[in-house]
Amino acid sequence: MKTLMKCLAIAGSIMVVALIAAAVAIIVDGLNDRTEAADVAVVLGSKVMPDGTPSPRLKARLDRGIELYRDNHVLFVLVSGGTGKEGFSEGRVMRDYAIAQGVPEDRVIMDEAGNTTGATAENAARMMRERGLTSAIAVSQYFHISRTRMALSDAGITDVGGAHAGYFELRDLYSIAREIPAIGKYWLARG
Repeated sequence: MKTLMKCLAIAGSIMVVALIAAAVAIIVDGLNDRTEAADVAVVLGSKVMPDGTPSPRLKARLDRGIELYRDNHVLFVLVSGGTGKEGFSEGRVMRDYAIAQGVPEDRVIMDEAGNTTGATAENAARMMRERGLTSAIAVSQYFHISRTRMALSDAGITDVGGAHAGYFELRDLYSIAREIPAIGKYWLARG
């Protein structure tokens, strides 16, 4: 019985260390921006406020994508998000915000069907192919960059960088913990 308890304690310790290592890897990868020149900044959606304005998290993502455009790192800003429970199209709110911040309308590509990371990646890849665009920078919260880059790569975009939004909140702890099994599940589904 003592041997079994010792084995369980060792296995539990190994699992805790593995989870901590995975969390650190996600954080480091997400905070290590890769913003070499690309065709498109793919900005993933997030909550729209009940008044129809971007939430602080979404605004930070948009501001980062717009910054990449203004600094000539990208030619286009692709905004992607579905309709949330607030009843607003994230894609449309995002597009309107980018245009109001000075991005020319013909430089904003809108995806209103990006309800998930995978859907955003598939839609972005299709829209990029239609325009002859091949490279992208994923823009989201730091904990979401790794999986977003994987999804875009799997959708056929071979040159994918990443840039994190400069917005941090206590909720990030939950999001990092949630991202560990999400990346694992996604990785296993890749076959």
